[in-house]
Order: sequence, then C-alpha cells, then structure tokens
Amino acid sequence: MSTDYPVCITRPTAQAVVLTDALAQAGIVAISQPLLAIESLPQIPASVRSRVLALDEYQHIIFVSLNAVHFGMELINDYWPQLPQGLNWYSVGSATAAALADFGVDVTFPPQQMSSEGLLQMNALQSVAGDNILIVRGEGGRTTLRETLLERGARVDDLPCYRRSCPDYTPGSFLETLDKAAARLLVITSSEGLANLLALLSPQETTNLQVRTLLVSSERVADQAREAGFMDVRIARNASDAAIVEAVLQWQKDMGEL
Repeated sequence: MSTDYPVCITRPTAQAVVLTDALAQAGIVAISQPLLAIESLPQIPASVRSRVLALDEYQHIIFVSLNAVHFGMELINDYWPQLPQGLNWYSVGSATAAALADFGVDVTFPPQQMSSEGLLQMNALQSVAGDNILIVRGEGGRTTLRETLLERGARVDDLPCYRRSCPDYTPGSFLETLDKAAARLLVITSSEGLANLLALLSPQETTNLQVRTLLVSSERVADQAREAGFMDVRIARNASDAAIVEAVLQWQKDMGEL
C-alpha cells in the first residue's frame, strides 16, 4: 500500500529510474529530482588512453561507481576486446559489481560499507606497496582512495572517463516541485549532490527545506547535512537500492504511515 507522501530521489537520471522502480515494488511512490547530471568527456587525453593501453600492467583495477563502469568499460573495450588475465577487479558496491559482472569480470567489493572507506578496509588492498593500481572514476570528486593507497606504497593512476555537473533548474523550481508533490523525504547519497542542493536554493528556500527529512548513505554525508542546518537526518546502512528501500520503509513506519 503506497503512502500519501512521495519520496524525492536525487540520484542522476539513470540510477534514479532503477531506485524508483525498487521503491515502487515496495509500495512507495517516488519522484525524481536529480542533483547530479552525468556526461561523457568530450575528448579523452592521450595520457589517459595510454593507461588503458597499459591495462595489463596493473595489478588492481577499481571502479568507484556505476557510471565508472558504463563509461570506463566502453573505453576499455575499445582497446581490449578480450580483457587481460590476472587482474584483480574491485567495485565500491554490489550494484557496480553486478554491472561489471555483465562484462564477464569477477569482482570483489565491500559487503557492508559500500564506499571508498569500505574498499580501503578490504584485506586485498592492505599490502599493496609496489603494486600498480588504476582507479576508474569521474573527473574531480573525492581523493581519499587515491591518497590512502599512495600512502600504502602503491603506484596509483586515475582513469577519468565522465564528468558530473549540477542540473539546470530555474530559480525556485526544485522546491516548488517538492511542495506540489508533498514530498517530505529526500534521498541524497553523495556529498556533491548535497552541495548542489544547497547551491540551487535561496537562503529562504534552504530554511524551508531543512525541516524535511534527509536520508543519506554515510556518516560523512550526514555530518555535512547537519552542518548545513538539516535537523532530521537519517542514515541508510549503505548506498545500495535495497538499503535505501529498507530505510525509507523504516522512516514511514516511524512516521506512522504504514
């Protein structure tokens, strides 16, 4: 039985569709208001292409997102129709692992803490001194994974293959859509999405939004949300669709909506 109060999903459009469908199967109405737009890079620099050509020289290949799989494997397949053997492949979470499995890749990922921090806790990435590691990712973003692996003595290269940007909303339209839909819970699963939300809103809109519940996927983003003035912040056990659905159901139960 669906609730009268829809949930707002702020993931990029492609990922939002998958999560919205998962919520619908649980009887939860959701609307999509992306706070991140994803696009391919107009041109891949020669230095980055050289890393793809040298893929068989790396011991560890890490994909940090579904988008990294989509754009990164497209680039890799241009040069490696048959993937080199003997590489250790990693993903940040189960959904990214499933996407890589479609390419015939056997992937390791953290079972609980699906984040850079979770990856860094894995035994396979502890003793990496002298190893060559390639991180497939978007432009910019967090550097924790790279910096920590460098500290452990690895040689680390990035393979940037897409970029993130803030969608173009007209002034006032984001909050207006939430109000019309009576959406009381926002799902935000990245620091960048939260930053884009705050950048979109006027000070008055930010104040009005802060009384809504924010559902995030990590303590780090929760701390940032509280610092931004959000008063009701909930944390899912990780960023997977199943964990988000579980957390939304628990919120509804706590609110007396089920």
